[in-house]
Amino acid sequence: MSELRSAQWYGGNGRNAYIHRAWMRRGAPPDAFTGRPQIAIANSASDLTPCNSHLNEVAESVKQGIWAAGGVPLNLPVVSLGETLVRPTAMLWRNMAAMAAEEMLRANPVDGVVLLGGCDKTIPALLMAAASVNLPAIVVPGGPMLTGTFRGVPLGCGTDVWRLSEEVRAGTLSEKDFIDSESSMIRSRGHCNTMGTASTMGLLAESLGMVLPGTAGIPAPDSRLLARAHESGRLAVELVEKQRRPSDVLTRAAFRNAIVALAALGGSTNAVVHLLAIAGRVGAPLSLDDFDGIGADVPLLVDLQPAGRHLMEDLHRAGGLHAVLQEVRDLLDPEAVTVSGRPLVDEIGTGQIFDHEVIRSRGSPLKPHAGIAVLRGNLAPDGAIIKPAAATPELLAHRGRAVVFDSVEDMHARIDDPALDVDADSVLVLRGCGPKGYPGMPEVANLPLPQKVLRQGVRDMVRVCDGRMSGTAYGTVVLHVAPEAATGGPLARVRTGDLVTLDVAARRIDVDADLDAREPAPAVLAALAQPRRGWEKLYVDTVLGADTGADLGFLVGASGDQVARESH
Repeated sequence: MSELRSAQWYGGNGRNAYIHRAWMRRGAPPDAFTGRPQIAIANSASDLTPCNSHLNEVAESVKQGIWAAGGVPLNLPVVSLGETLVRPTAMLWRNMAAMAAEEMLRANPVDGVVLLGGCDKTIPALLMAAASVNLPAIVVPGGPMLTGTFRGVPLGCGTDVWRLSEEVRAGTLSEKDFIDSESSMIRSRGHCNTMGTASTMGLLAESLGMVLPGTAGIPAPDSRLLARAHESGRLAVELVEKQRRPSDVLTRAAFRNAIVALAALGGSTNAVVHLLAIAGRVGAPLSLDDFDGIGADVPLLVDLQPAGRHLMEDLHRAGGLHAVLQEVRDLLDPEAVTVSGRPLVDEIGTGQIFDHEVIRSRGSPLKPHAGIAVLRGNLAPDGAIIKPAAATPELLAHRGRAVVFDSVEDMHARIDDPALDVDADSVLVLRGCGPKGYPGMPEVANLPLPQKVLRQGVRDMVRVCDGRMSGTAYGTVVLHVAPEAATGGPLARVRTGDLVTLDVAARRIDVDADLDAREPAPAVLAALAQPRRGWEKLYVDTVLGADTGADLGFLVGASGDQVARESH
């Protein structure tokens, strides 16, 4: 093994080396600074990120594994983003969390890092950071929660919130029953138990090769997660010894495999912006069109909410990620390696399915073509996406009159107005919710249906938005419309009454109007974010479009792990 990076701090007998060692001793063994890899544990545990609140326990197992392999573990708290709590949206700070983690990894005397994440933005942010600093790294996903039940019926966190709240608005479920279900939904530690963004990104991190094979998807309370965390700590030391870095793993082939997995799993649409951003950091060629070109014909094999019926505990019991990948093995790139140093196609082994109700075989899929569809047209020149697996089939080819909302506030104020001129065939358009406009691209695109159509028995309508939707959500929703309204995109020029045509088979979203001849609606411009200081201003001034991953322009790419100057 070549000289450790940390020796730049601890090696020698000069004044600076003395300072660095002396302040770090504090009970460490005498040989802690002589040839032992220093492994940071980038820990996103926080009581305000409930899905990650158990990661301190996971970190203890990682520490034991690092010590056992001859390394020195170092807890490094990183920015933690709780999807359910932070306002205006956790996506506003994904890039900040990535930048802060990258800078702290580069600035400190560490040789490798174990990345602990769970909630939606934490694993993407940590992978972006790891890609940019390119120190040997491995991810340990925190895992999903166990299945909660209410009156004998399993509850999917997120998905059933949207479903039950619409039934209250429709008048078919009492508010009391709705509130009574609240204490039943979150049964244990862990992130969402549906195939939401947290579950998706944990599984895709393994599909990318950045997780110890066989780890992603283990439920958070399962003791096997702690055993895998221990093994991951050991492997982190080996990664340093072999100098196996993220740039060796996060190749074009790895992203191809992640897109195949995304489709087969029925994963979150949010994976599109996250994978694009990670690829942008490591320099792997990846475009929005790749999600359609690679994933469109991949079958949906996993019967999980929101696209299906079951939950993450069922997926793990039924054979997990490896069983799914075994079914689409011929679609995987055999060149892609994992942190183990072995190809992903070798690591999935036999991948046996133990419950064919949860994981379907290739010959009997839930849907034969389930990947993310990329749409273009005069409403989305730079692209938009839709998840056919979570949509109503009859609405995938639809023509209807636009009902336009100029902001989230406008939507909330008018959506249930009895005078709203809307029917089941209308197309609901919500704008001003892109990266710059909100700011941060919130999960509001699956806007609630108008109460008047809910009470007619309608449960889905075509919706169009430049924002995102929760990975736990469902419906015929056109998302990530680019360019967004805030940058002068066509969405800002649509008017109520315009005819909108959605044709997913033709990959089109169009409006019957000369949008270029119109000025943006004044109400849209008035509602856009106009921050004056702080992170929000930096974000709005520099964020890129959803079609490239919504990273900040100056953060795309990598700076490596070297720091030229001393601190004293």
